[in-house]
Amino acid sequence: MQAKSEILALVLGALGLCGTIVTTCLPHWRVSAFIGANIIVMEELLEGLWMNCYRQANINIQCKVYDSLLILPPELQAARGLMCVSIVLAFISLLLTGFGIQKSSCCGDNLKSKNITYALGGILFLLSFLTTLIPVSWVAHTVISNFYNPTTLDAQKRELGLSLFIGWATSGVLLITGIIVLFRYSKRSAKEDQRYIEAYHMVKRNEQKADSVDFSRAKSSFHTNQEYV
Repeated sequence: MQAKSEILALVLGALGLCGTIVTTCLPHWRVSAFIGANIIVMEELLEGLWMNCYRQANINIQCKVYDSLLILPPELQAARGLMCVSIVLAFISLLLTGFGIQKSSCCGDNLKSKNITYALGGILFLLSFLTTLIPVSWVAHTVISNFYNPTTLDAQKRELGLSLFIGWATSGVLLITGIIVLFRYSKRSAKEDQRYIEAYHMVKRNEQKADSVDFSRAKSSFHTNQEYV
């Protein structure tokens, strides 16, 4: 059961890493909102972190990379940096978690170092969860606010894209992974402390036995000398 939970954490961590990459790369953060009197739509606008795309009649799609970072709104600029940080954190946390599992040869028989490595992986998974959830929720809040803003033109209104939903699902996976890893770490550290306590009591018992043996020997020697006198 313990090994299965560690393998499950690795699988979920890998899914979280793939999810952050997909969320960052897909140009589906904001899509055209088909509202108004004209219900015949021939072209759809897709806006992402790195490019915007035009899709015509669900067949042809043309994408263009942004000429400058400064033309993006603040939420997309922040989302670029945070999502890149999330990818790096998810990758490092996945490596640390893999090195920290009990079946790993990393750190040899040093259980304390292995547990610390495992705990760092769980903490970084939680940080990756935050750096994924914040930009996705920020962009979604901006899209919804502009959609219900009466001063915004219909042509400028956008809807939530597929990348946002993938980002929310990915952040949930990263959160669950971090919780599993830290819960498993608490169990492992408790067992390690129990071993240290048992070893300490064993050493104490051995010292007490050694002292009692020395005392009995000293008493026997003194008694022998008295008999000799």
